[in-house]
Amino acid sequence: MIARHRRPALIGALIGVPLLAAALAGCANKKGDLVVDDSVGVTALRNPCPTVGIPDYTGDITTFTVPGSTDAAAIDVVAAMTHLRSTCSDTTDKLYTVATFDVLARRADTRGARHVELPFFSSVIRGGSAVISKRVGTVAIDFADGQARATGKAEAAAYVDRAEATLPEEIRQKLSRKRRAGDADAAIDPLAQPEVRTAIAKASFELLVGFQLDDKQLAYNATR
Repeated sequence: MIARHRRPALIGALIGVPLLAAALAGCANKKGDLVVDDSVGVTALRNPCPTVGIPDYTGDITTFTVPGSTDAAAIDVVAAMTHLRSTCSDTTDKLYTVATFDVLARRADTRGARHVELPFFSSVIRGGSAVISKRVGTVAIDFADGQARATGKAEAAAYVDRAEATLPEEIRQKLSRKRRAGDADAAIDPLAQPEVRTAIAKASFELLVGFQLDDKQLAYNATR
């Protein structure tokens, strides 16, 4: 499952990177992985596998030939993450998710062959805000002599306990119970109940990937 890019929710948990916040909104539609019909309740329960996404402002990186400069004339390499995909093995008590992505890079000076390594992070987030783990890796880009553009490939992986990512049975029953006209709670959206929302958030995991940026790089991405 691939998470759509969303607005930043908090700052500082990962190198000052805006993270993703879980959102539940609307009714009689799809709420995350819960398909809700007001007349019958939830018709399809969520998949426990983590969603995969790129936090806002971290899918691009720009390096400069002059340290500290953000002048266009000093741009060295510009790169962007694309083609983010994921697979999840859910046959055991540990859910194993692998995210793969491409990095499209462009350099300003095409003279000579050049090897570039760009740092990226991968992090498991629980409930939209709790950082469970973080790893830093590098993606390699190789430019041939005279070549302005090149592509690199990388992957990130994470384990999540199935039990932690599974909704408790009482919550599942509340969500899937059919509601009939005349019932005392027929007009109550089960996802509006605090205990249900808390349980869904607690069981929701994300595997986020992005470039490992410093403060200046992050500010550059956010304001350009």
